[in-house]
Parts: sequence; C-alpha cells; structure tokens
Amino acid sequence: MPTFRFTKRVIDALPHPDKGQVLYRDEILRGFGLRAGAQSKVYFAEGQVQNRTRRVSIGRADVFGVEAARKRALGILNDMATGVDPNAEKRRVAQESMTVGQAFDQFFATRTTIADNTRDRYQRTVDLYLKDWRRTPVTSISRQMVLKRHQRIGKANGEVTANNVMRHFRSVYNVTAAAHDEFPPNPVNILTQARAWYPERRRRSAVAAHDLPAWWAAVMEEPDYSRDFLLIALFTGMRRNEIATLRWEQINLTERALHIPKTKNGDPLDLPLSDYLVTLLHERHKQQVGASPWVFPGVGRKGHIVETKKFTARVTERSGVKFTLHDLRRTFITIAESLDVPHYALKRLLNHRLSGDVTAGYIVSNLERLRGPVSLVAAKILKNVAAGTEQAARKAG
Repeated sequence: MPTFRFTKRVIDALPHPDKGQVLYRDEILRGFGLRAGAQSKVYFAEGQVQNRTRRVSIGRADVFGVEAARKRALGILNDMATGVDPNAEKRRVAQESMTVGQAFDQFFATRTTIADNTRDRYQRTVDLYLKDWRRTPVTSISRQMVLKRHQRIGKANGEVTANNVMRHFRSVYNVTAAAHDEFPPNPVNILTQARAWYPERRRRSAVAAHDLPAWWAAVMEEPDYSRDFLLIALFTGMRRNEIATLRWEQINLTERALHIPKTKNGDPLDLPLSDYLVTLLHERHKQQVGASPWVFPGVGRKGHIVETKKFTARVTERSGVKFTLHDLRRTFITIAESLDVPHYALKRLLNHRLSGDVTAGYIVSNLERLRGPVSLVAAKILKNVAAGTEQAARKAG
C-alpha cells in the first residue's frame, strides 16, 4: 500500500483505477488514508477499537482540503484510542433520529413486491391511526405507548382494526430493526406478553344454497356494473381488489382465460373462465369497447371502481341475504369442495400458495386441468339457482 506525504498537488495527480479501489497512506499521520476509485477519491481514518479494525470515511478529496481532512482524521483516531467506535456512533444517531413516518417509507421502498391493496392498508395505518407518531423517533415508541394506542383504537374504531394497526407497525419496526444494529426490542411484543391482543373469530359465512336464488334475483335487478362484479366474484372466487383492478388486457376471451400478473400474495393468477363468464364478459366488452382499459371503470383518481359497499348493501336489503364480497369467495370454495374438486386444484383456483406441502412442488396445474373444476362449479351454481327459482315459482302458483 503506497505511503507518502499527502499534499493537494500529489492527491490531484493520483490516477483513478479502471476498476476496484486503491488505498494510499499518509506518512505524517498514521491511520490517515485516501481511497481512490474509478469516479472519486475519498479520505478515511483507520484504527483499532477493542482489537477490531474500523475504517471511517471523512469526505471526498475534491471537497475537503488535505489539512482539514487530516485534522478530522486526528479527532476520529483519538476517539478510537479511547474505545469509541465512530461507525457505531453513526448508526446509533441514525437509529435514534429515524421517525415512524420514515420507517414506513423505508418499508415501502424495500418491500416493492407487496400488493397495492396491502400497501394501501399500511399507508392508512400511518396516515390515520398513527398520524401523531409520524415525526416521533421510532425507537422512542414505548411498550406503554403501544398498549394505550391499541386500546384506544379498539374502543374508537373496532378491535380488529386495532389488531391490524399494531401488526402493521410490528412488521415495519422489524424491517427497520433488521437494517440497524442494537435496535431496541419491538415494543409491540407487549401485546403478546400482556395477552392484550383482541380475540378474533374468523368469518366462516357464505351464501347458503337455499339463499342463492333470492340473492341471484336481487343481483339481477342491479345496474350492469354491480351485477357483473358480483357474478364474477361468485363464479371465480376472486378477491374484491382483484376484480376491481381487472383490465381488459388481462382477459383473453378467445382462450377463455384471464391472467393477473400480481395478486395479494405477490403471485400471478391464471384462471380459466366458464362459459357463463365468457358470455358475460363478451357482452360487457361490447358495451365498453374503447371506453376504458378497466373492466370496471370508476370516476375516482384510480380510474377503476373502488366502492362496493353500496351495491352489496342494496342486494342484501332486496334479497334478505346478508353477505360480504369475501363471503362469495367462501361460497365458491364451499361449492367446489362439495363437488370433490381436488385439493391442489382448489388451492390453485383460489391462488393459495402450495409451498407448505412438499408434494405440491411436483404438481403442475395448468389452465386446461383447472377448466373442468371451474365448469363444474359454474354448473352447480346455475343448477342451484334454477332449482330454487322453480321451487319458489311452484309455491307462488
């Protein structure tokens, strides 16, 4: 490693290597050096802290004069001699100054594969429920702050919302802590230790077979956009946001299939379409041709439909059948299971990952293998509707 007396003239004359870096040492101050790369020359100080070598960048040679850099290096080396690790100190300052808002921003920057719907939920958490924490250093959020905020949200906005907000904050904190040394333990752990998480009962409701004709009749009285939205949900088991963000370019009516590049779990979805849906989408496309890239366009900023609660409420009131859009997904699952659709085919239709099962790694589910189960489910839905309608007509007569 070349050693010489650093002067401005000598430093300026040093060549830039074509690749890699070349280190130079100052013969006046031991531990003071220069790192020359392909694009820049940077001063550094290097010393021992607790028998471990530490190198600290000082600044670019085109910004710092030699004497100013040497003086700064002397101060850093003196700190090292007393056991202070400047790099650790930099990390500590960075940790203590990072705010909750910055932690969420960093989370979004590093987790680029999360679905848009998931990102929106996290953004809602920090913008609405943790708004007053945005400028608070993330390491300053205490266990008691978490406990009190969790209880407050539970009373004001619901227990499920309170749990979700703290799950989001826990994830963001863990991602932030992974990038920094000596980060304090996650304060959300208090909810587990104090058994303070609100109990949640997973919904298991679906539209029962005997309710399906009344539900169907109410849906058929809806405007075409809400009618088609609900029918696609019933015949495919797709999630609400997957249907809302569906584009015409993702649908191939000739091949009777649709393709969504990225869904909630980050995986693509390839789904065959039943004859009923092919006809429905063909008619819808004829009505909308050239009007919008979205299958269900909306008037808002996103360009596609967002609000679905109003028309689900209308159908509930008209039919007497209380349901959510996710209930239609469960209805699809229930009908498929009643038809003994193979487990792996059902998971592929619902876009559930197969990675938890070793056998699944040897199974390839293509569109044509899924077309049979899709057709069976569609036929069963139409049969239930027809039978229920006929029975109601007999009673009325």
